[in-house]
Amino acid sequence: MSDLPRKAVTRTAKLAALPLGFAGRATWGLGKRIGGKSAELVGRELQQRTAEQLFKVLGELKGGAMKFGQAMSVFESALPEEVAGPYRAALTKLQEAAPPMPTRTVHSVLAERLGEDWHDLFLEFEDKPAAAASIGQVHRAVWHDGREVAVKVQYPGAGEALLSDLNQLSRFARLLGPLIPGMDIKPLIAELRDRVSEELDYALEAQAQRAHAEEFADDPDVLVPAVVHQCEQVLVTEWIDGIPLSEVITDGTQEQRDRAGQLLARFLFSGPSRTGLLHADPHPGNFRLLPDDPEDAEDAGGSGGKGGWRLGVLDFGTVDRLPGGLPPTIGDSLRMTLDGDAEAVYDLLREEGFVKESIELDPDAVLDYLLPIIEPAQADEFTFTRGWMRSQAARIADPRSPAHQLGKQLNLPPAYLLIHRVTLSTIGVLCQLGATVRLRDELEEWLPGFVLAEDDTLTEEDSAAGA
Repeated sequence: MSDLPRKAVTRTAKLAALPLGFAGRATWGLGKRIGGKSAELVGRELQQRTAEQLFKVLGELKGGAMKFGQAMSVFESALPEEVAGPYRAALTKLQEAAPPMPTRTVHSVLAERLGEDWHDLFLEFEDKPAAAASIGQVHRAVWHDGREVAVKVQYPGAGEALLSDLNQLSRFARLLGPLIPGMDIKPLIAELRDRVSEELDYALEAQAQRAHAEEFADDPDVLVPAVVHQCEQVLVTEWIDGIPLSEVITDGTQEQRDRAGQLLARFLFSGPSRTGLLHADPHPGNFRLLPDDPEDAEDAGGSGGKGGWRLGVLDFGTVDRLPGGLPPTIGDSLRMTLDGDAEAVYDLLREEGFVKESIELDPDAVLDYLLPIIEPAQADEFTFTRGWMRSQAARIADPRSPAHQLGKQLNLPPAYLLIHRVTLSTIGVLCQLGATVRLRDELEEWLPGFVLAEDDTLTEEDSAAGA
């Protein structure tokens, strides 16, 4: 690959080839069947070819197309297994790799942003990228003070490419929809498009990462690398080693999976409470599992402390700003649902705009809709599986089911859109891990409203006594 394709006509042609390619392969499949091959075998080959083309096009384009692919990849656990298999490998590749920028382009950006003598800032600089993402790629280096660092360099023209891709993808949303049954693709693409300017601003990313690094500096469970230097199009942070979560998903031990899942849930719910920010890009490429002691990596168990594992967190380009932490409404409604208080849940959802004023629903039906979704919060510990995720997706996606009919009438207020997507994405990753997690512990510790304060408990008891 020479340079990041930036001309709108080139990128549009590549994206337009996706649905055309799907149709072409369907015709190829029909020809194979006429030739005597079984429908099952042809279907498997067809899906594999589709997955390969999907990765090739999205990976080459980088920009918004790859960002969309990464966002989609965490939901593959919702796909029926016969469809998920061929897509899993291709989508997982999007989490960790993409065709690299030419070395001359990287050097050009560094010279423009750090000065012609940029080499003097580093004792070592590896030209081969260690990772490539949707709007930039990462190079391993040694800073002039001896620290190992990750140097993130933004692709030239990334902003223009990002917007072009997402505008085109929104036109193909209906064709892309079948990749994840039951998921509305258009709002996801619209939200990614709305956050383009934030993600391109490395100053904002550095600010969010510094806030997390300072807060989690002495945390025994979570490690956030410190920011070393930042300027336009370049972000230098401390380097962290570790096992990418995508590798834990494919090859990790059960102890590693459970520990990664527990820490992922802990970071999701504790982050907003501790920093006022929600890390809003929870695909596996942004997390590492790090042994407390590298020599213990082979035999480390699922416990914390010496001989355990920590969660390394990367990429703070997309965050939701929540100065008061997660809204108490989430904890309140979750607690009331678990208590079976249908009327109270319904009133709260109406008050917050989840049920519009023009809509009338049966509170008990709303409770029945919510209870299976929050099953992980009911038990002391819960094992997240692809089967569980698929059953939830099927229940909500099936047009004949009461859950589908009711779900269509619910509304998602804009203030909750990103929180909702991050929560769903995290659950998707937990299901990919197959992790057993004590989710309720994290909710009780970090989610406002999930546990009644003593004063609130007394007030409710007084009200009941008065009644």
